[in-house]
Amino acid sequence: MSLSKLILEKANQYRDYTAQNLSKLVQVKSLSTNEKEVIELIRDLMHEAGFDEVRIDGLGNVIGRIGDGERTIAIDGHVDVVDSGNLNNWTFDPFSGEIKDGFVYGRGSVDQKGGIASFITAGRIIKEIGVLNNSKFYFVGSVMEEDCDGLCWKYIIEEDKIKPDVVIITEPTKCQIYRGQRGRMEIRVSFHGISAHGSAPERGKNAIYMAANSLLEIEKLNDRLPFDEFLGKGSLTVSQIVSGSPSLCAVADFCSFHIDRRLTWGENKELALMQIEKVVNPFEGKVELLHYQETSFTGLKYGMEKYYPTWKMDISHPVILKGISVYKDLFGKEPVVDKWTFSTNGVIINGLFGIPVIGFGPGDEKFAHAPDEKIPIDDLVKASAFYALYMINS
Repeated sequence: MSLSKLILEKANQYRDYTAQNLSKLVQVKSLSTNEKEVIELIRDLMHEAGFDEVRIDGLGNVIGRIGDGERTIAIDGHVDVVDSGNLNNWTFDPFSGEIKDGFVYGRGSVDQKGGIASFITAGRIIKEIGVLNNSKFYFVGSVMEEDCDGLCWKYIIEEDKIKPDVVIITEPTKCQIYRGQRGRMEIRVSFHGISAHGSAPERGKNAIYMAANSLLEIEKLNDRLPFDEFLGKGSLTVSQIVSGSPSLCAVADFCSFHIDRRLTWGENKELALMQIEKVVNPFEGKVELLHYQETSFTGLKYGMEKYYPTWKMDISHPVILKGISVYKDLFGKEPVVDKWTFSTNGVIINGLFGIPVIGFGPGDEKFAHAPDEKIPIDDLVKASAFYALYMINS
């Protein structure tokens, strides 16, 4: 029996095991900075699967290891989820983890505990087969991704001193191969006016009007942003406006708005900030790139600027070609090679540190952050097999 057939057979053999592990993970509500319980559960599942070493680092990431060779391959899945939102939009309990009709149901099943359940099974398969090829495999359940993409891997690379030769990201791809995403930034623009009594607005300087005039130009800027054939168009949108005044009977002396900026290939933070400054300077706006800093469940305060660089891998890169080869060996057909619409930990892994990345994950990203989130168990089986064969063959 070929290696690919053996691995696929084992992934199918562990179908129920993978689904049940995912059900357990979904039942643990794990919002950003409050992931301790699910991290400890993943640690226990890795131990049960026979991993050589499992530890929780200073930020709270759980890191399992198999093998101790020279070549280092890592696989990543973030453990935190967004909240359920309006429960009236759900037809089932978001944290039930119910297994029914070929699916696992619940918040985080797609985004993205399904990837974690699948790579735990992949680790179990690797241990049973015993093929390591002078490699060291890291299996990472990462924290705080929903709040700050890539922060977890900034810590892993800079503080844990783990810098793999390649990283597999398990965000949902419908079991297709993904090789990039647009970057993003979070930007605040502030305006300071002069208050006056509302009965005589001419005596003051209205910060809301200053902001409003600049917003009209910001909208036009979006239409002028560049386009990349693979990643698509750069974009920006205003997602929040805040204002203040001494009273509701006074001219507003403060106004700010928040910009969600998506960066296509060739764009970076310097360019994006300069574009906005050029637009708002005539209206005396102040432009700031925001900074994230929060305390993890371990008690460690850690942060970074809210700039998440664009990244893409060339389709001819060996890491992507290996993924295509593995897919064809397992499933007997050519894979779709595409990109994520949203952002992932690749912004730091590849975008900042240049480590090669390939994306392959169970589930459809349209269910991410949406009500009635669910994932096909068939996808979990495919992902388990893909991860095991990719890591062994790398």
